[in-house]
Amino acid sequence: MQNRIVPVAAIPVLLFLGVVPSVFGQVEISLIEETGWETSDEPYDRALISELNSEISRGTYRELNSIIVIKNGELLIESYFNGSSRDDIHNPRSVSKSVAGTMLGIAIREQQIQSTTQTLGDFFDLRQFDEFEESKAEVTLEQLMTMSSGFEAFDFNPESIGNEEYMYPTDNWVEWALNLPMADDREPGDEWFYFTGGVVVLGDILNRMLPGGLEASTHQHLFEPMGIENYQWQYTPQHVANTAGGLSMTPLDFAKFGQLYKDGGRWNGQQLVPESWINESLRVRYATTETDQSYGYLFWERSYAVGDEFHQTFYSSGNGGNKIFILTELPLVVVVTASAYGQSYGHQQVDEIMEKYILPAVVD
Repeated sequence: MQNRIVPVAAIPVLLFLGVVPSVFGQVEISLIEETGWETSDEPYDRALISELNSEISRGTYRELNSIIVIKNGELLIESYFNGSSRDDIHNPRSVSKSVAGTMLGIAIREQQIQSTTQTLGDFFDLRQFDEFEESKAEVTLEQLMTMSSGFEAFDFNPESIGNEEYMYPTDNWVEWALNLPMADDREPGDEWFYFTGGVVVLGDILNRMLPGGLEASTHQHLFEPMGIENYQWQYTPQHVANTAGGLSMTPLDFAKFGQLYKDGGRWNGQQLVPESWINESLRVRYATTETDQSYGYLFWERSYAVGDEFHQTFYSSGNGGNKIFILTELPLVVVVTASAYGQSYGHQQVDEIMEKYILPAVVD
């Protein structure tokens, strides 16, 4: 167990890297007791990270809240910005879709759900909904997770009748999604089109099939064993844990989720999620509509360049520039939380920060 010095007083940018200068006031704490993380003694380019912090302070990169870097399972970099702090929970929007995928893997292990090939027809009497088609009944859980369900829905097109913004004002999000027609120009499984409503439907299925419901089961099987206590769900109108997005946690706890996947579903020696599920989730399944980005089981995939080398990462992603990166071939997990909701620069600036600062600073 290692100790580190952290400041008592808040400053505009908090960078917890070893010992913080005494001008800010100090108190010695055990970081492992405070956060669940051991600290890393591995070297990195401190000048480059300092330059990044200066750029954030000057507003070159906007509305960032935190950057966490875990290397070899230990906390290497922990930075907070714009008034955020270690104990603040943060809304990462669609980052939390990945948690729904995790819970499906656990539900299959616990035999509450048979497999990813089960269909909507196994869980719903779809003839009671509008626009019934046989193909809708044959949509699989896997197709909901891979955004390939074939519904007439596309969140990235504001004119799509299945855009998520039309869902939120309704009094039943599941009914809204299942009332949508199927697309005329594609079949389930053909192509990727981002459909938040499909993940809401998946969450409803999990809530009905998991003993005690989705929220209680997630706490029992995932959060409690990982020591994640400071979190908050948003809910659907039926008070079901909202798998569309909005599960708020601290940045360090988001890093625990990323490290769980990095370690093949294990946490502190306990196999919380089947390793086979982790491998299936972090596998490219579809090209997306976004340049150089692919998709697995509710995880995105892309590569970042550092010099002449490209480094693959699977990642959770949410509106505003929120990310949990799991580097495939490097011992790294990177978390970025941000509040640039609805801003075009939200994701773009995180990509630039990864390629220009974070990865060059920490890659050996």
